[in-house]
This record gives sequence, structure tokens and C-alpha cells, in this order.
Amino acid sequence: MIIYDRLFLAGRWTEPSSPELLDIRSPHDQAVIGRAVQARPADIDRAVAAARRAFDEGPWPRTAPAERIAVIRRLNALREAEAERIADLVSAENGSANWFTRAGQPGLTRQANAYLEAAREFGWEETLERAAAVRTVVRREPVGVVAAVIPWNSPFSAAMAKIVPALLAGNTVVLKVSPENSLSMGLLAGLLERAGLPDGVISVLPADRRTSEHLVSHRDVDKVAFTGSTGAGRRIAAIAGAQLKRVSLELGGKSAAILLPDADVRHAVQGLKFASLLNNGESCIAQTRVLAPRARYEEVVTALKDLVESLKVGDPADPDTFIGPMVRPDQQQRVRDYIELGIMEGARLVTGGPGIPPGLENGNYVTPTVFADVDNSMRIAQEEIFGPVLVVIAYDDEDDAVRIANDSEYGLSGGVWSADETHALEIARRLCTGTVTVNGAPIGFDGPFGGHKASGIGREYGAVGLAQYIEYKTVTV
Repeated sequence: MIIYDRLFLAGRWTEPSSPELLDIRSPHDQAVIGRAVQARPADIDRAVAAARRAFDEGPWPRTAPAERIAVIRRLNALREAEAERIADLVSAENGSANWFTRAGQPGLTRQANAYLEAAREFGWEETLERAAAVRTVVRREPVGVVAAVIPWNSPFSAAMAKIVPALLAGNTVVLKVSPENSLSMGLLAGLLERAGLPDGVISVLPADRRTSEHLVSHRDVDKVAFTGSTGAGRRIAAIAGAQLKRVSLELGGKSAAILLPDADVRHAVQGLKFASLLNNGESCIAQTRVLAPRARYEEVVTALKDLVESLKVGDPADPDTFIGPMVRPDQQQRVRDYIELGIMEGARLVTGGPGIPPGLENGNYVTPTVFADVDNSMRIAQEEIFGPVLVVIAYDDEDDAVRIANDSEYGLSGGVWSADETHALEIARRLCTGTVTVNGAPIGFDGPFGGHKASGIGREYGAVGLAQYIEYKTVTV
């Protein structure tokens, strides 16, 4: 049993304003796996005040970039040493299958290294070469106090994607995490404590939505960095807009995978096993709309049916499990309701359905589901379900495929499958989305990641992601 009875506030383990402990339950069987205190608005006030002092008066914003890079390298090394423990703990909290949480650990290293390389090469201060009497110096300086708010579905990735660039740029940070992740984020707090940051520079606070809104609306917060639902993102954007504070939003998705007529269906479907169903389908980048050429439609539907029925659903700690439980009972019910909706809308239920898999009734399980004969106007094709539910949509020609893929309020991710890589790249250029993978290529961490349309504002990863946490200052001499 893991118990956190104190909060990691301003770089120290501190007594909370409320000593009440929240039970952290396993999504697999509802067993209590830990207990943790939760931050309240009073704790947010203390954390923001400490971050404000640390930014205005402390050494961190004025520390040389090379020294900040050394601290983050140390943090990354500490995290690497705890990789298996992190993976197992996230699986226990979230229900994420252990294959996924363990496979993601090297990705966290690549993500951090891309930020570190960008920071090393960043032009923190540059003199513009001009043949004039006036010399112009351009400085890139930290924004100030950053409120980083992350979701539960992939907590370490979301946390590191924000705190690493924010800290490298010299900001101070209040990281608000979901209650479900109180245990793994407590582990992250311990790593930050050991990394050697000055007092006040960072807090890691699990809290509910009401307390989260108190943080993002705090007058002493200079920037909000948020990952989560589009609905919550709109609310945060409204708050930030009213206060004219910086904001970056990584929001939802309903991404399309286009199988071109020459695609190797077997290869593509094996790739969609990961692109569409990673993390139990609880992923904003999941390619859950599968667009198939009409002439090969039933071939694609059958291949997806065979794939989904071959996947083991069960205990996330079991190495043979591919799909674990949903994070909470309400999320389980949400996915089941969408499956019922798909049936009501007239889609053909190919496999799965709203029932709970036999023998798994004590957990937050759903049956992985594939729908065919789906029109892109159906709600199951337009709304983010956030679970293992795939819809297969037929298209007539490539122009029709691009039109359907772009016919969405979202624009976060997508994929193109073809035997002709050059042609697949041409189709990828036509998609209104922030990221496109060709033939299942992994997302790189050196390029910018983020969304078009209702999928967000701003970018993460690499030099572009680092630049989200700086302000420009021009000095003329």
C-alpha cells in the first residue's frame, strides 16, 4: 500500500490544507492500491506564491542555460533508473496494459533528449548583424510562472512534455495532475526533489477540476499549458483570454487512417493494432476512423474483425494482455453508451458490443468493438469516444478519402497506408491535422506536435515546443 499524506509543494513535502486521503483504486478489480492527499485551493495559493517568489527573486530564471540543462539531464537519468517501477505503477493506477507503459519508457528518454538538444542549440541571446549605428540584441527569456495541467491517460509523458521545456527555459512550474495518478506523480515528485532544483521552482499537486480551475485562473500564473479534453480546453482558453495570459492547449482527436487502394491490408491492420488501439484506446492520437476503399471495404472490415478478436483483454499486469480496463467506472460507462449509440445510429456491429467481457465484471472493462457501414456524419464517427472502438468508413476515390478525413472538428493526428511512400506523403500533405504517420512510422520528438482546429493551440516537443515557454526581449544599444 502506497500512502502520500503530504504534498510536494514548492520543492518540499509539506502538510496539506486538508489531511483527508483519497483511495486510489485499481481499474482491474477496484482494490485500493494506495491513498493520497489532494490539493485544495489554499494549497494552490501557497504553490503559486512560492513559484512567484522563486521566479521574481530566486536563482533559477537567472541560471545559465547550461546549468539548467545539467539539472534536467540528472532528472532524466533518475527517471530512466526507475523506468520499470514507473511503468508498473501507471498500469496499476490507469489500467494501461503493461506492454504499453513499458514500451513508452524509451520514448520518454527520446522526448527529453530532443528538448535537451534543442536547449543546447537554442539562441538564448543573439545580436543581429546590421550595418547600422544601432546594435540590436534579441533575448529569449522565461515566461514566468507556468501552470501545467495534465490528464490521467499517459501521465509521465504529459508531465515531462511540459515541465522539461518549461524548466529548461527558466520558468517556475505548478504541475496539476489528476487524482487517479496521485501515486505515479508522487514518484515523479520524488525524482524532482532529487534532481536538485531550487526551492519554490516546482510543485506537483494532485487535485480535482474545481481546484484546477482555481490554478489556471490565478492572477500570478503567467502561462497555462494544458492537455485534456476539448471542452475543458475551451474553458481554459476563455479564462486565459480574459486575463491575457499565455496558453497552449493539446486537446482531443478523432483521427483518420486512410488505407489507399494499393495498401497491404494485412500490414496496415497490424499497424493499426498500435495506431488505433494503443493505451486501451484512451489516447488522443488514436486513429479510430479507418477509411477503406470501397472496392476493398469488406476485406478491411474482416481483417479488423480478426485483429480485434485476437487481442487479449484483461489484467493490465499480465504481459499477454493487450487491452486493459478503462480508468474509471464513468469512463467505462461512457464507452459502452457510445457503442449503444452506434447500434442505434444504424452502424453494423462487426464485433464487440456494449457487454462486459465475461469474467471481468469486477473491473472497468469494455469489449473492443468494430463498426462497419458507418457514415462520417454519425456521432460515433465525429465524437471522441476514448476507448477501444473503431469505425470503418468507405470512400470512392482519394479526393473522397481526404474530404472525409478532413470532415471533423478535430485535427490532431492521422495516418496514410500505401505501397507507394511518395504518393502517401502527397496525401499526407492534404490532411488538416498536426501529425500524420505514413505506414505506421512512429511520431518523432524532434518535430512539433499539436493540433489543428479543435485539437488545440500551440505545439510540444523539440525546439518548437521549447519556444512555447519563452518571451522575446529586444534590446537596442
